[in-house]
Amino acid sequence: MADVHGRKWDRCLADTAVKTVTGLGLGVLFSVVLFKRRTWPVSLGSGLGLGMGYANCQHDLRSPYLVHGSMVKDQ
Repeated sequence: MADVHGRKWDRCLADTAVKTVTGLGLGVLFSVVLFKRRTWPVSLGSGLGLGMGYANCQHDLRSPYLVHGSMVKDQ
């Protein structure tokens, strides 16, 4: 059981990091290209990424009986 919980935490942290960095990158891109180097697109993008990662983690940690495809064995 601890191994499953550890995998969920690893997946959550990796997913949140990817979404936050992607939002940050898109915010920088939109800030430079469209919004004349304002800082609010960077904050908005990273905040949206962090929020999406947090929501995914909440869903993943609250559903104890969800089986991921990587854990299913072929017979």
